[in-house]
Amino acid sequence: MSDSNAVRGSRDDRSEPHKRTSIPTFYRQVVAELRKVVYPTQEQLITYFIVVMVFVLVMMALIAGLDLGFGKLAFAVFDGSDGV
Repeated sequence: MSDSNAVRGSRDDRSEPHKRTSIPTFYRQVVAELRKVVYPTQEQLITYFIVVMVFVLVMMALIAGLDLGFGKLAFAVFDGSDGV
């Protein structure tokens, strides 16, 4: 069993109505969470961009090749000319 704060509350607390968080408190919590975010450096961002672009281009080529192949196959099967 874990001793985290998320596990300590009892399940009987559901009968109590939950209080709504005020807008300033919500804003403070959002800002506090955003301060925890680790943003990538410019070098990492460029590397990730290049990796994603290469992956997308490879997938586009694969899908285009399959589309072309299946299209030619469909025309060969359903052409309608008997060759006579």
